[in-house]
Amino acid sequence: MKCHMCKSSDLVKFLDLGFQPLSDGFLRREQLNELEVFYPLEVYFCRNCGLVQLGFIVPPEKMYNENYPYESSTTRELREHFMSFSQCVCKRFNLPANTLVIDIGSNVGVLLSGFKAQGMKVLGVEPSKNIAKTAINNGIDTIPKFFGPEVVDKIVEKYGKAYVVTATNVFAHISDLYKFIEALKTVLHDDGIFIFEVPYLVDLINNMEYDTIYHEHLRYISMKPIVQFFEKFGMEVFDVERIKPHGGSIRVFINRRGRREITPRVKELLDLETKLQLYSLEYLQKFAKRVKEHRALLLSLLNGLKKSGNIIVGVGAPAKGNTLLNYCKIDGEMLDYTTEKAKLKIGLFTPGMHIPVYPDEKLMEDMPDYALILAWNFVDEITKNLDEYKKKGGKFIVPIPEPKIL
Repeated sequence: MKCHMCKSSDLVKFLDLGFQPLSDGFLRREQLNELEVFYPLEVYFCRNCGLVQLGFIVPPEKMYNENYPYESSTTRELREHFMSFSQCVCKRFNLPANTLVIDIGSNVGVLLSGFKAQGMKVLGVEPSKNIAKTAINNGIDTIPKFFGPEVVDKIVEKYGKAYVVTATNVFAHISDLYKFIEALKTVLHDDGIFIFEVPYLVDLINNMEYDTIYHEHLRYISMKPIVQFFEKFGMEVFDVERIKPHGGSIRVFINRRGRREITPRVKELLDLETKLQLYSLEYLQKFAKRVKEHRALLLSLLNGLKKSGNIIVGVGAPAKGNTLLNYCKIDGEMLDYTTEKAKLKIGLFTPGMHIPVYPDEKLMEDMPDYALILAWNFVDEITKNLDEYKKKGGKFIVPIPEPKIL
């Protein structure tokens, strides 16, 4: 096993979340008695460059296929975030009309819709064919393939080079980063900008967001290894912003070396990571210990409520929720069901724990005593949408960063 970025073999495991199914591997009823594959979910630290990554890589075609169930347009918060993102980029870099913007892992095209509204020429690259089809139906030109050298050659031939390339919550999913950068440099204009958003390791650790760890997320990003990695390819991080989505993320701006002045924010985050001792094994091992303690606290709370005769259900069926359910062994005996807004998941069963997924409306119909918010990163939006449930006496449980009843 080697580090995804520096290729060092000096890796050490600090967290083991057991064998888990694919977090987006939702099942139809007829699949419940079929063989379900579980993969090791172990997290390693590279002593050489500081990268935190998974030890086992699931082949991408097993995760991103015609049954991929995630749509980035489900929540209002994300839709507004992507619209603001597109507006800020166009304004900051003064993009002329019809500038080509490419989004890698473009999903249903929410971000590109924002750029299109700003007068940009847009193109998505999305490997999940069902999701790419939805994007095309939404009026977003989309290539239903994995981003790579072969695809970008055809893009450059047909569309020319892009001035802006984006990747939101995709950079951590890419299995071969070296091939990715090769393709990126081919498709990116000499003066172009690559911008990616990704959950920030500092926030993940500080806020106990261990459910963000699942097989699609091959690595957990911090600034030090990122800066070093892009330097290998004659590129540099010239800016970074801390942003709210997914429990705390970073938006990283990259260009070819020397094209733009590096903002003080880059050094500020590098200094923060040093101050926290983020790259010490002891710091990471303390986090792993806290993860075990968190599981004990959550199960103690849920078991206590269950023994008192309470009915508990889940709210949301996000990928991260399945890490939590499988690691804590929270099954259908504990949660009668979970609810969802995303139509692609309704009527299915969660991977591993096989908890049925119903529409959000069922919560109001049944009025269970407690609702465990699995999509805790949208807690404000969820509790606002389901305010009637609370008014009628229902109680919400938020599991992260520590289990609490609202």
